[in-house]
Amino acid sequence: MQILVVDDEASIRELLSFNLKKNGYSVETAADGREALAKAAGMDLVLLDIMLPEVDGLEVCRRLKADPQTSGIPIIMLTAKAEEIDRVLGLELGADDYVVKPFSMRELLARVKAVLRRSAKDSQSEKGREETLKIGGLRLDFSSYQAWLHDNPIALTPKEYELLKLLVTNPGRAFTRDELLERIWGYEYYGDTRTVDVHIRHLRAKLKGAPAVSDAIETVRGVGYRFARRTA
Repeated sequence: MQILVVDDEASIRELLSFNLKKNGYSVETAADGREALAKAAGMDLVLLDIMLPEVDGLEVCRRLKADPQTSGIPIIMLTAKAEEIDRVLGLELGADDYVVKPFSMRELLARVKAVLRRSAKDSQSEKGREETLKIGGLRLDFSSYQAWLHDNPIALTPKEYELLKLLVTNPGRAFTRDELLERIWGYEYYGDTRTVDVHIRHLRAKLKGAPAVSDAIETVRGVGYRFARRTA
């Protein structure tokens, strides 16, 4: 597995590189956002600091997720900022997880393993499948991991796609936030369940062109979310 470590502090790049290599990963490093964008293609994971020179980490994340060549690469944000707005913005831009500095190496390695495991599982489960699901103006292609709304492609992040797929393929079933975290993220989330709310809000915004679909993603008060019905 090839991991790109992006941080402007040489000591952090060296520390992360040493521990990742010790655990069997191949590592590339970048000291700024432009270098990160140039090296990201072909990586299995990006560890991305938010506070970077040239191009900041949030913009790097946005560009990587917007590019078809790199949109499927999982990203773990590294940040010294503990404010909720930074975490939420990173998640809305498509980041798969975040770690607030200072962090323990054991925790970081656990997250790296979990994200890579989930990414590999997603890839294997989708391989060779050709099933297409149509609901109202929404069309999901499970083999290509793509979605269309009224025949226009929707730019969904991998987690948004998985969340939408889980809901629409289980109409009427209410999922708790904790269950959604476990099913979609594949591990016990170290933060709080607001990450689910962020992704649901993002999904509803992207599906607003088909209210019959977006409105069917209902909030179950005190529980979580469900897809209320299949629309014609």
